[in-house]
Amino acid sequence: MNKTNNPQRRRFLKTLGVGTAAAGAAAAGAAAAGAAAAVGHVTLVQAENKAEPVVDTAQGYRETDHIRTFYATLRD
Repeated sequence: MNKTNNPQRRRFLKTLGVGTAAAGAAAAGAAAAGAAAAVGHVTLVQAENKAEPVVDTAQGYRETDHIRTFYATLRD
């Protein structure tokens, strides 16, 4: 292992560590404060609002001529 003293490397690593800790603290503080605008969180008011049911207009599976032709190519 190389024993050279590199103050720029130490400063970079120290800044990286402090920045990571600050980001983690900010995220934990926002979660603890009950930030409703955060991504992935649902407030009680949003949970109580009922969404309108989605109307399903799909006809389901239909075997048309081009599908039968494709199936025929698989059998050959």
